Amino acid sequence: MEQFRVVKSITLELAEAMLDQAVTKARELGVSVNIAIMDEAGNLKSFRRMDGAPLLSIGIAQRKAYSAAAFRIPTGDWYDLIKENPRLLHGIPHTPDLAIFGGGFPIKVEGEVIGAIGVSGASEEQDEEICRAALEVVKN
Repeated sequence: MEQFRVVKSITLELAEAMLDQAVTKARELGVSVNIAIMDEAGNLKSFRRMDGAPLLSIGIAQRKAYSAAAFRIPTGDWYDLIKENPRLLHGIPHTPDLAIFGGGFPIKVEGEVIGAIGVSGASEEQDEEICRAALEVVKN
């Protein structure tokens, strides 16, 4: 029986580089967003709020990142997973801190989740595009 396991976790250096890339992409798109980076356990590692980003989106960005870390899947995948099951479709969205719309992605290195990113403040598609740009910083 194993008594422990080694867990990889995102560094502050990588989180900050991802935030920089996300802000660059958001500026390209002409939007102001909130960007949250969580570690592999869903704890806030780093955060950035662009000037003019919606206040309510602060918590949404954090919930997107938390959801992606907790379930190890992009938040935009949820609807397709639950749409055929009415109990899940109408029940799981009420789970505290769970976001089931696009803009949250796990951050993976060598197939292992080391953290997650969540973006909120623009359209769902733009939030996802900003996440993908930030994920380009990650070396696999």
